[in-house]
Amino acid sequence: MSKFWLKSYEPTVPHTIDYPKISLYEMFKQTAERFPSNPATSFMGREFTYRELLALIDSFAAALEALGVKKGDRVAIHLPNSTQFPIAFFGALSIGAIVVPCNPMYVARELAYQLKDSGAETIVTMTRFYDLVKEIQPQTELKNLIVTNIKDYFPGMLRFLYTVAKEKKEGDRVTLAAEDYSFSNLMKAHAGKKPRPVKVDPEDRALYMYTGGSTGVSKGAVLQHRNLLANALQVKSWCSDLEEGKETFLAVLPFFHSYGMTTVMNLPLFSGNKIVMLPRFVLADVLKTIDKEKPTLFPGVPTMYVAINNAPGLDKHDVKSVRVCISGAAPLPVEVQKQFERNTGGKLVEGYGLSEASPVTHANPIYGKSIIGSIGLPLPDTEVKIVDIDTGTEDLPIGSVGEMCVRGPQVMECYHNMPDETKNSLRDGWLYTGDIGKLDEEGYTYIVDRKKDMVIAGGYNIYPRDIEEVLFTHPKIIEAAVAGVMDPYRGETLKAYVVLKEGESLTEKEVIEFCKDNLAAYKVPKLVEFREELPKTMVGKVLRRVLREEEEKKAQQADQ
Repeated sequence: MSKFWLKSYEPTVPHTIDYPKISLYEMFKQTAERFPSNPATSFMGREFTYRELLALIDSFAAALEALGVKKGDRVAIHLPNSTQFPIAFFGALSIGAIVVPCNPMYVARELAYQLKDSGAETIVTMTRFYDLVKEIQPQTELKNLIVTNIKDYFPGMLRFLYTVAKEKKEGDRVTLAAEDYSFSNLMKAHAGKKPRPVKVDPEDRALYMYTGGSTGVSKGAVLQHRNLLANALQVKSWCSDLEEGKETFLAVLPFFHSYGMTTVMNLPLFSGNKIVMLPRFVLADVLKTIDKEKPTLFPGVPTMYVAINNAPGLDKHDVKSVRVCISGAAPLPVEVQKQFERNTGGKLVEGYGLSEASPVTHANPIYGKSIIGSIGLPLPDTEVKIVDIDTGTEDLPIGSVGEMCVRGPQVMECYHNMPDETKNSLRDGWLYTGDIGKLDEEGYTYIVDRKKDMVIAGGYNIYPRDIEEVLFTHPKIIEAAVAGVMDPYRGETLKAYVVLKEGESLTEKEVIEFCKDNLAAYKVPKLVEFREELPKTMVGKVLRRVLREEEEKKAQQADQ
């Protein structure tokens, strides 16, 4: 297949890359040896150089080894962005363990499924989640619970003030069971130590990155060291003016998500640059951090850029340091892009990816031709094709609409323990994305429709089946469907359509509260509509498409 899109590349972006045949840990180690005195991480004002971070990673690896963790074992990382995340991540990888990133927002049911499915025997979690993890431990194979506190790597005075303030709150102190481990105590006990050398090949498994599916069943995308390394270097090459050792990345995208892991953790740490970490997006904190740290690269999602554009008193903040932003996870509105570029003087372009591809496959040129409504061009060494929707066997011509498929070094090995799903998604090296798209004559790709039924709200990919399964457990509900409806801030928001059992009554508030008790916050529907029946096919399948169309019609009528 002709890579005709290469003609649209910026002159400074390579068509192909020579990827080092090393592990992720070795890539970081080589970077640390080139930039030993450069700041690697900054969290709450406390910095660690590459030399210091490497030593911490080696100490944690030695601690894991002492606990009996060996090559191929699964280590779950259940943390927000913090200094502890890269320590645990690269420490586990260095001894050949497989990392399982876990969303700290998950409730017990969701976390238990992921831990059980992955076979994780070790977890690194926080004191605030300790009771939750202990509650679900019997449902899993967890043996080693390593518990840290967000303050462990705060600067000295801030750590003291935080501790004093927290200890005033009843129940904030956590007493670990005798069989569990304090992260800080393990680090002290193994300070200055290194694990025994373990041979880790580029083709070895590095990550089980869990993602939803059209069936609603969470799937573990198996990513090798070479996949994640390749994707970080692909994105680096796309940012053609990135200077090694001289950039500062604002890391507010979560590391436990593939987008954040690649663009604001691996990429900067493989190029000698500094990552300034925030545990979550809080507008005031983000603006203060930009003022102080002067980040040059800020990968994010549209809602972040919308919030900054509309921040009260934005002119009182110096956001001119931001030079490059790649937006993902949801469509980027043209006015958001233009206003953000006016505010910062930098470039904001839209890209595309999916967890199965580590995740980035496309981006608009940063300084070249950027087309609004397009996800841009395939990254170096990435191919794209459009195939017929029915069979996926016929390659379609330019301009035709069909399923988008991608191929490249960043594409996953398989789905963990799901051979049928793997067979459906991976065919002759091509990843069938499930997204409906088209290509133009210059090689720019356009997404015509999203994966069937998937909702993107606030930058999170949400699958209605997850919420519906919870609603079906309510004793008063006989049927339920969930769909995304347009929302000016979140892009989409979740709406639940509920059919009650005969003679029963519920309020919207009661349904939402039930969901809050059983789902991560971002999955909780914001709206509830009670119905006598749901639209279905002749075989009884609920037609979410019809529900969405009804909402669009209502919105059009309201605008008239």
